[in-house]
Parts: sequence; structure tokens; C-alpha cells
Amino acid sequence: MIRSLKIMDGCKGTQVHAFPVKPNRFEPNRSNNQTVKPVSNFNAVVSSEGVILPTTELLEPEIEASLKPIHFVEILADLHRRIENCEGEFEKFGVFLEQSAVFRGLPDLKLFRQCLRLVRGHAVDVHEKVVVAAWLRYERREDELVGSVSAMECSGRNLECPKASLVQGYDPESVFDHCLCFRRKDDDEFKIVVNYDCDGDFVEECSNYDGSCENDDDDNNNNNDDVCFCIGDDEIICNRYLVASLSRPLQTMLYGGFIESRREKINFSKNEVSIETMVAVKVFSRTNRLSNFPPNVVLELLCFANRFCCEEMKNSCEAHLASLVCDMDDAVSLVEYGLEESAYLLVAACLQVFLRELPGSMQCSSFINLYCTPEGRDRLAKAGHASFVLYYFLSQVAIEEDVKSNTTVMLLERLVECAVKSWQKQLACHQLGVVMFERKEYKDAQHWFEAAVEAGHIYSSVGVARAKYKRGHVYSAFKIINSLISDYKPVGWMYQERSLYCTGKEKILDLLYATELDPTLSFPYKYRAVAFLEENEIGAAIMEINKIIGFKVSPDCLDLRAWFLIALGDYEGAFRDVRAIMTLDPNYMMFSGNMHGDRLVELLRPVAQKWSQADCWMHLYDRWSSVDDIGSLAVVHKMLENDPGKSILRFRQSLLLLRLNCQKAAMRSLRLARNHSSSVHERLVYEGWILYDTGHREEALAKAEESISIQRSFEAFFLKAYALADSCLDSDSSKYVIDLLEEALRCPSDGLRKGQALNNLGSIYVDCDNLDLAADCYKHALNIKHTRAHQGLARVYHLQNKHKAAYDEMTKLIEKARNNASAYEKRSEYCDRDTAKCDLSMATQLDPLRTYAYRYRAAVLMDNQKEAAAIAEVSRAISFKPDPQLLHLRAAFHDSMGDYVSSVRDCEAALCLDPSLQKEDENLENMDLKSRRTINFNVPLLSTRRLGCSVVADTSCTLQNTRVPFSWEQAPGKPKDIERSSSVRDGDTPRLRLPPCLWHQLKEAVGADIDNGIQARDECIASNAESDLEVFGHDLTHAVSNKFIDLEQQWASVQEQKKTSLKIEKDKLRTQMLLSMYASVTNIVPNLDDESKISDIVEKDKNVVDKFEYDSSKIPTQDVCNDIWNTISS
Repeated sequence: MIRSLKIMDGCKGTQVHAFPVKPNRFEPNRSNNQTVKPVSNFNAVVSSEGVILPTTELLEPEIEASLKPIHFVEILADLHRRIENCEGEFEKFGVFLEQSAVFRGLPDLKLFRQCLRLVRGHAVDVHEKVVVAAWLRYERREDELVGSVSAMECSGRNLECPKASLVQGYDPESVFDHCLCFRRKDDDEFKIVVNYDCDGDFVEECSNYDGSCENDDDDNNNNNDDVCFCIGDDEIICNRYLVASLSRPLQTMLYGGFIESRREKINFSKNEVSIETMVAVKVFSRTNRLSNFPPNVVLELLCFANRFCCEEMKNSCEAHLASLVCDMDDAVSLVEYGLEESAYLLVAACLQVFLRELPGSMQCSSFINLYCTPEGRDRLAKAGHASFVLYYFLSQVAIEEDVKSNTTVMLLERLVECAVKSWQKQLACHQLGVVMFERKEYKDAQHWFEAAVEAGHIYSSVGVARAKYKRGHVYSAFKIINSLISDYKPVGWMYQERSLYCTGKEKILDLLYATELDPTLSFPYKYRAVAFLEENEIGAAIMEINKIIGFKVSPDCLDLRAWFLIALGDYEGAFRDVRAIMTLDPNYMMFSGNMHGDRLVELLRPVAQKWSQADCWMHLYDRWSSVDDIGSLAVVHKMLENDPGKSILRFRQSLLLLRLNCQKAAMRSLRLARNHSSSVHERLVYEGWILYDTGHREEALAKAEESISIQRSFEAFFLKAYALADSCLDSDSSKYVIDLLEEALRCPSDGLRKGQALNNLGSIYVDCDNLDLAADCYKHALNIKHTRAHQGLARVYHLQNKHKAAYDEMTKLIEKARNNASAYEKRSEYCDRDTAKCDLSMATQLDPLRTYAYRYRAAVLMDNQKEAAAIAEVSRAISFKPDPQLLHLRAAFHDSMGDYVSSVRDCEAALCLDPSLQKEDENLENMDLKSRRTINFNVPLLSTRRLGCSVVADTSCTLQNTRVPFSWEQAPGKPKDIERSSSVRDGDTPRLRLPPCLWHQLKEAVGADIDNGIQARDECIASNAESDLEVFGHDLTHAVSNKFIDLEQQWASVQEQKKTSLKIEKDKLRTQMLLSMYASVTNIVPNLDDESKISDIVEKDKNVVDKFEYDSSKIPTQDVCNDIWNTISS
């Protein structure tokens, strides 16, 4: 609905396809300390580069090229149900593939990769295994230890093993096991090489064939040779029976009614069979081996097998040729033979090389002809290698490489042709529309977006509106988005899109709505910032863009802030942001793709301060201590310019990138650190960190121990301690970790790393209840400016009942740290509820991705019996961050209110996001609905107070039954165990408990039984009454009528009792859930054995059980409440 006539006026205007470039109205502030001459020189140089300055007219958000369901939680729940209800295991491949397409649009790529592993695990045929294994390798290409590793190298597991992918069969359990690529038996003169055959078994072949392998067989069979095949003047003597056993046609020819069956010599000269091929046929008929025949002979043998239907021979030839495909040259030369002979396995081997060489193989002309053209797709389809998953993978790679290329368009066209299911059509048409839009072919883009909408993808309406807008139909575009807002539950991207077709206050208001509904959208921040810039309010522009940079670092936002700082004359700040951009993405083009970052660095260098390497270390120390991660990145980038081979700097760079939640860039830096390491022990440490961050904890420990055996170093001991602490530590394990950290501190290192070691050592001491030693560690860390130690010291003060000191300690951290959202969140634990609310509101404002604040506020609202408001608070975060913990919490709220359908939906969605919760789903199915429901004191995620857990250890480990587990967030909204493990098979993580939410079935069943009983009773009474009337006549009518009245009263009484019973049961369930929540919030577990007394057990962070008892008949209720509250606060 149009809200004002002003929008009508704006919509009636004609569309401008190319906006004129505005002149630069914002000269740098010359009141800055920079001299005038460098500033003018810099502006002149920038102008000569043809840089287009940012304006509000040129800004518009990108259309996401992925599935974006409008009812995301419902889609997740539906996917989970379909996975669980698959009739056959083979159907799960398609459902998991659809799930991966949905996860592709989420910010956390780990979810997509985990789902892709499940897709590979449920792949059935060789084609699916080859495609998904290559896709997995492509996704983790940044994790490779060496950048130049061969594409056909095996990762050591069946999941990505190129040879295991060529094995037919379905075995989802073994896909994560170590593979057996080859086995060799060393001998001076003889070697047996083991390969997979077409059935997945191991076959042995002579690697130095000279005919000896057949000699024994020849001696035994020469006497039985009874047929001679003549080719020209040559004769090949064979065993008639053995040759006939190769296939039914040969058997018919040699033993049937044909004339060849009676001849000893058969002329094969006209069958286009060479002498070498016939010899190979003879050898294979006797040994079932291909031995060391040249590839051309095996190819001819494959043709022979196809002609005479020799299936076993064909399979052996395919397996042998497939084992020879090792690089692109082999694949290019053999794929044509495979297609001509319909050799499924050979084509699969060639396809595997093409896919594992991506994106480089896209430059090959053979690739274009085979995979991009309709004719090539038809040829692949005949060989069984044209599928949706293949073109889905190829199109994603093409989009990442060059979204506007012709190759991308052709691959997406093939993807549309392969799309069969609804979600496949939605994805293919939407992505093709996005590509056409980027190519500025707006008419075609509109067509494909409309096809996606017709298939059911509502988000593609954004593309339809945008294409119409570009073609001049502004009002039509506005109506499309406006109808979305009115027809569906509004979300942030709807208001963001509608703002493009509004003007003035309406535009700003829509952008504010978009930010309120989804604070992770970057376009509203960028638009408001540029609008401030156009009003010459540069300070306000920087403040606006800083809001999103504070919790979501991206090159485009840093790019914009760099320009603002240049306009302000703050060249040092601009230099910092440009260097940070180059760290995040070395190939990033700044200023709307008009200038490479390296070029801007060169332009800024004359007006920036000159730092020596010693100055850089000093600045790095200061910025690291002030928790200025972007500033630290810039300093490290500067230091790497002077010393690019310094591996320790690359390692520091990876640590900073992990803090900023830039996983991909962090792994790239860590790999470069490994490649530039100057010693073996140093390289082993970096390899250990790579293995640890990719979920291979045991392998990482082995690397650390190997490094220590070579040379004792700080990093090796620290890696080993960190990996060991990533579990539930008992007293002996904790002592061992303490010894490792102390050994690390004895080794030489700088203050930055030793501060981290001291901080981690302090947390282990806290877990061991050595508070004095922990305080010493934290204070020592603070002495060397490790600012984060304030948080650990505050925790010690809190455990020592020094609440004011704990609060003050966190206040110091807030004052010192540049990124302090987590500090506000932590300080909320050391103050009263009102102050905690203020701190958590600030934490949400600084970083909306942190979920603890939403959960705390929701728990408080539930405590105040404001169920609807509590659900709305959690739903607000779920709308832009569908987190399993949030979904589980909302499910518990729905269950407490009796909304069982919504509760089950949220539980299923949480299970879909986290497959490791599958066992809890089995518990849900096996729940005894007839058993009495009891209070569950282990209901997770309802606590509004964090428990004291180790920063190093896996703090989300299983706790005792009297405590509510709480997962510490290492990155915004992500528990540490999720950050550290990318494997869905890691089974040591805690399981979220599902709320019991199927009890309504019991109540419905009981109600049905009561109704059936009453109905039967009524029928019986009516029948008896009718008999009485017949016997006694009309004189008894009045008496019978009285009976009916009594029965009706009895029926009404039963109905009333049933309603009362149901109400009592519902109130009881609600009370039990509230008691469970109170236990979760307060950490107090009530003892309900004696209701006349208030007897409770409190388990504090020190794992100490305190028992206390109040007699409500002797102590005033107000005093009891105050005393209990003081106990909770302490």
C-alpha cells in the first residue's frame, strides 16, 4: 500500500539507466595536521585514476544468488522430517543436497560444508561420489597444507579420496574412515600395485609385465588350444572354451549353429581387430588380467568388448584405463574414447580430473565443448554423467570466478535443463536471473526471475522488481515489493528492497525498519553513511559505517570507511583500512571496482607516517593490547611488506582473522605461515593448527608432539595444551595441561603470546579451584598488557564473592578494549538485573549477532509470565540468525504455553541445523507418552547467568545434573565447540535436550476414550429406555423422561470433570515448566519432598553444594525471598 502521494510522484518519473558521476564535493579537511602539498598531490593522483566516488544514487544491494526461503524455520523443519521419513536410504542423497542448497545462503559456511559431507556420505553411484568429493575438495582448498598440492592427491579419507570415489556402492558409515589408496609389497624384482576394480575390490596387477605372469597358465592351456583366429597372415591360437566364456555372442559363434563352430580356423581379418588386441583377448580369457598392455591396446580391447558384449572384459578395461587418468592431458585424450564406448567408469575418472582441477580446467576448450554446450550435455547423459548436482557444482564455481562470463550463462542453462524438482527449478532459474541481471540483460533477467517465482521461490520477486526498475517501471517494482510486505511476515530484506523505490523520508524509514528487523544487512548502513557524506557530515558517516564494522567486518564496508577517512583527511586511518582489506582479500578492487588495493597503498604511502620494523612491533603491541583487531591487521600487513617470509607474522595474522570471524582468510594466512616456515619444528606446529582448526584434534596433537621432540618451543607446547584442554578435564588432565603451559612460558616468546598463555593458565587454575594462583596469572598477564585478562580476573573476584571488584574489573576492560561487546555481555553477570539489562542492551547494539542477550531477556520475560513477549524476543534474533540454541529455547517456550505444533517445528529446525542432535530426535520418538511428566532440571539454554567455565577447555561439556549447561561464545553467537570442529562426526559435543512436547497426544487420546465411553453409555441407556416403553406403556413416559434428565446431568458432570482435569493437567505442566525455568535461571534446584519448608540445594561455580532450609511458618516471606536472592547473587 502506498503511504503518501510523494511516492506516487517519485514512481511516475522515468528510469535513469546510467547515473551521471557527481563531482567530488568533499575536499579533505585542511585543518588536519597533514601538509597542504601532499594532500593536493594525492587528490590529483586519485582524480587521474578515474575513481568513481560513492553516491547514494549508485548504491544498491546485491541480489543473493542462492535459495532464500521466506519461511526459513518451516523449511528447515520440513527438510528434517523428510530426511527422517525417507523410505529408502538412497533417497537421502537428494534431500541432503536440497538442504545444502538452503544452507549455501547462510553466513556460516561450515553448515554448508557439514551438509555437503552428508551428501557425499549418502551418494550411491560413482558419478555422485566423484562430483561431491571434488566439491568438498574445492570448498576446502584454502585448508591445504601446501598451495601447489596435486589435485589428485588423497586427503587420507574416503570422503575425498579420488580412488574411493570410483568405487560403486552405498556405505555412509565408512565414508569418514581412512582410505586404502594403495598397498605395495617391496621387492627388488617384483612389485604388486593394488588398485580398485570396478566392484570396489582390490586387484593385483604386475607392474613389470614381461609375460611371466601368464607363463604358468600357458603351459597348462597350450595343450587345450583348439581354435585359431586369423588376422591377415598371422594366427592367434586360443582355447575355444575360454574365449566362448567371455560373452554370449562369442559362445553362440563358437558353439552354436554357425559355421565357425565347426572350424578350427576363424578369419577375423574383416572385423577390424588388430593382432595385439586378439593377443590381449587370449591373455584375458586365461588370466582375467590386463597386465601391462599399452593403453592403445586396452582401448582396442574395450572396443572389442563392446562389440561382442563381453561385460567382464569391458569392466576390467574401464577400471584399468580409469587408473591411468592422472592429469588433464590424460582426461582430455581419454574422455572421447569413454564417451564413444559408453565407458561409464572411464568417463567418471576423466570427469573427476576436470572437477578437481577447477577453476583452472574451465579454461580448457575441451571443457567448454563438453560441459557447456547442449550437444556435450547430451553425450554426457548417454554415458550417465549429466546430472543436476554436476551442473550445480560447475555453475557455483563459474559464478565465483566470473559471474558475467558466457561460460557461466551456458552452465546455468544446462542446470535449468537438468532441474526436475521444484527446488531445483527455483535455484537454477533464480541464479540464471542473477547472472543476466549482472550482465545488464534486464529483460532476460526478468524472465528467469519470474520463472523462479512461478516455481515457488518468493525471494526472486526481488529480482523481478529490480529488473523492472532498471527498465523504467518504477511503480510496478514498488507494487511488487509492497505486496510482499502485505502478504507475508515482513523481514528486513523486504523493507531494504522497497527503499530503492521510495524517496525522502519514506526511504529512510524503510531502511530503519530493515535494520531493526535484520541488523546484519549492510546496505542500510552504507546508504545512511553515504547520505551523511553528501550532507558534508563526514563524522556522522564514519560513525554510521562503524556500527556494522564493529560486528561484521567486510571489504566493502572497510572500502567505504577508507574513502570517508580520505575525505576527512585522516590518511593514517584510511591506510589502516586499506591494509586490512588487502589482508581479507588480496584481489579486492576498491572504489566500485576501479582501483586495486595495492595501487591505493602506493598513493597513500607519501602522506602516511614512516615506520621502521621496531616501530611496527611497538604499534602492534599497543593495538593488540587495546583489542583493536583491524588496526593490528594493518600493522602486520605493513610488517609483511618489509619481511614477506616471516611465518610468525602470518600466524599472528591468522589469529586476528579468527577473532574477526573471517575463517577463510584465516586459513589462507595459516597455510602461508606453514609454507614460509624456516624450520621443521615450526612447520609442524602450523600444520598442527591447520589440522586442529579443521576438526582433526588427534592429528594436531601428534604434530605438536613431533615438533616438541625436535625442539622445545612455546608454540608447540601451547598447541598441545590448547588441544588437550578442548575436552572435559579431570584433575589429572588439568594438571598435565598446567604443566604444558608452564613449559611453554619457560620457552622464549614475545609478550603477546605469553599473555595468552597466562590467561589460559589462569582459567585452568580457576577450574581446579586454585583462585589465588589464577589471580596471579591474570595479574601477570595484565602487567604485560594482555587486556583480556581483566575478564578472567573479574571471574576470580566473582568466585571470591568480591562482586564490586569483579564489576570494576570488567569496566576496565570496557574502557580499554576497542571491540567491547563481549565485555558488556560478561559484565552483566556481575551486577543487578536492571544494570544487567542495560549492559546487554549495549552488547546487542554493538554486536547483534551475540545470542546470549536475547536468551537472557527472553528468560526474564518468561520469569515475569510474559510468554508472548519472550517468544517475540527470541524470534527477533531467529529471523536473522537461525541458531540451534535459539530455536531450542523458543521450542521450550512454545511447549510451556501448550503450542506443541510450534514446539515440534522449532525442535526439528534445530535438528536440521545441527545434525549431531539426531540422537535427541530418537529420544523424542521413543518418549513414553503415558508416563508421568516430571520436572527436567537439565533443560538447557534457559540460564540468564553463565557458569564459571574454562576459556581454554571445552566449556560446553556435559555438566552435572544440577546445573544448566551454557555454551561460551568464542565468536559472535557461536559456541567454542562449534568453532573448533567442522566434522559432523565429532561426537564429544554436548547434546541439546529436546523439550517434551508431544504430551498433547496423550490428552487427546484420554479425551477420545471418555467421549467414546459416554457415547456407548448413552446408546445403552437409550436402548434400555426404549424397551421399558414397550413393556410398561405410556404410563411410564414421565419416569423415563426423568431418567434421561438425570443422564444428561451425569453427562454434563463428566464433561465438566474432563475439562477440569485437562485444565489441572495443563496448569500442572505449566507450573513444572516454570519451576524448571526458575531452576535454570537461578541455579537453585528445589526439593519438593516437604512443601511446608523451603529446602534447596545450590551448586555454585566452585562445584560446592550448599544446603539451606527456611521454615516459612517462623520466618517472614519477605525475609526468605531477600535471603534467597542474596544467595543467588553470590
